[in-house]
Amino acid sequence: MALLTDELYMREALKQARLAFQRDEVPIGAVIVSEGLIIAKAHNQVEQLCDVTAHAEMLAITAASNYLGSKYLHGCTLYVTLEPCPMCAGALRWAQIDRIVYATDDPKGGFMRFGKTMLHPTTEISFGLCQEESQTLLKHFFQSKRL
Repeated sequence: MALLTDELYMREALKQARLAFQRDEVPIGAVIVSEGLIIAKAHNQVEQLCDVTAHAEMLAITAASNYLGSKYLHGCTLYVTLEPCPMCAGALRWAQIDRIVYATDDPKGGFMRFGKTMLHPTTEISFGLCQEESQTLLKHFFQSKRL
């Protein structure tokens, strides 16, 4: 049952990634869930906002914190289409998020290059869900940039 629920939320993150793709942003999407409810949705907006920190995860953290009225995201899960970068992992650490589920890894820019210690000690990680869809979207985006 949990896997089906995780897939449902990851598919919502993929919808956000497709929105980013349509807006000529790197196609990464994120949703944050609390008690079975999506409380934040975001996609990369780096180009649109001219802000290198406008990653999907950062925008989702801000939206979720505003929704909860708290800087901490206790009881929350982040679903994101690409492994978070070190900046986002640092923010997730300070937010003390319970769980992170990401679709595909980022060997060049992901936080796992530095290890799970970048996250809060109680944060759980899962990955690989909807991996192929996420990789395909990213591949198409970067191929279109090379034409």
